[in-house]
Amino acid sequence: MGMTISQKILAAHTDKDFVEAGELINCKLDVVLGNDITAPIAISEFHKLELNKVFDKESIVLVPDHFVPNKDIKSAEQCKTMRDFVKQYGIKNYFEVGQMGIEHCLLPEQGLVGPGDLIIGADSHTCTYGALGAFATGVGSTDMGAAMATGEAWFKVPESIKFIYYGKIPQWVSGKDFILHAIGDIGGDGARYMSMEFTGEAISRLSMDSRFSLCNMAIEAGGKNGIIAVDEVTLDYIKGRLKRPYQIHYSDPDAVYAQTIEYNVAEMEPLVAFPHLPENTRPVSQAAGVLIDQVVIGSCTNGRLEDLAIAASILKGNKVHSELRVIILPGTQAIYLEALRRGYIEIFIEAGAVVSTPTCGPCLGGYMGILAKGEKALATTNRNFVGRMGDPTSEVYLCNPAVAAASALKGQITPPWEMVLK
Repeated sequence: MGMTISQKILAAHTDKDFVEAGELINCKLDVVLGNDITAPIAISEFHKLELNKVFDKESIVLVPDHFVPNKDIKSAEQCKTMRDFVKQYGIKNYFEVGQMGIEHCLLPEQGLVGPGDLIIGADSHTCTYGALGAFATGVGSTDMGAAMATGEAWFKVPESIKFIYYGKIPQWVSGKDFILHAIGDIGGDGARYMSMEFTGEAISRLSMDSRFSLCNMAIEAGGKNGIIAVDEVTLDYIKGRLKRPYQIHYSDPDAVYAQTIEYNVAEMEPLVAFPHLPENTRPVSQAAGVLIDQVVIGSCTNGRLEDLAIAASILKGNKVHSELRVIILPGTQAIYLEALRRGYIEIFIEAGAVVSTPTCGPCLGGYMGILAKGEKALATTNRNFVGRMGDPTSEVYLCNPAVAAASALKGQITPPWEMVLK
């Protein structure tokens, strides 16, 4: 019996040649990640062990990105806890304000994650790195604290679902729509504790930015991880970035899958997830007309350069609706700078949008875009739970950057082709 990519990566990090779904195993880790919300708790747990060193100074990555620049005293104290830990234990990969970005945009950009890696992060969207052919998954802060000490974590080997995407990708459809389509199909727990393996000719035509977006939201279907096999697109991306050896794995022809699901992307149009679950999806043509108060373009899902380029192509020469607030958050400082060089930032500001320093900000209801009672936001973020972006009576609709930009011009959810034609 063969193994899937996920099984092979997990096996490679044990002393086993073969692991099977449902088996409990202990694995050595390549990367342990934390942010300004989750890392302070992990650090507290680590200190209880009374150790004088971490397992590897270069394998721990700490990124303050949720409430940074600090929004209040409490968030400032959380970041100080991280800084003190970094100094005490000599952590090499810490990204201060001015160098940092949204963690799941930053780590791939900096070459800190790569094919064949086993990565845990005290953040549920750590599954983003599956786009590089890595096994990456979110864990709790206690697990992170233990991993900083031991360099190991235990796993139950997940079953896998294979998602095959074929057909020509229509204009305005992206990796965000691929995953929203799957989540809408199988539901928010349809892949609970399972590996979501994305493959097919349409996947091979996606850019890396779109692949990151796709894998980022595997958790919204309950997935343990999302993963895409390495190809030339992947290798081109990591060339010159990844400074250490890596190992490429592919699923065996006789690998066992719990389910195989196929989608013809030629039949897709951009999707909108209605409140209050990412699975509550509708084609944008059926969502058109919903009045909105705010648009957010950014986050670890859609804050990359390609996302900003798409938004800029629609906003250029236009003005956002007079009764609308538009907030744009580049994913990292490097993305921000390249967007500036290409003229995107000027386009956004002239259109009437606010451009922020890289931060998670409003995505989790942190700051810089909190919704008041009854307000509605259309966002390129990944979650739209009750109260996710502010008051419990507010609403969040999820979409791709093209839909967000088009809707920003009209003040209501709008298919992008309507605004471009005009």
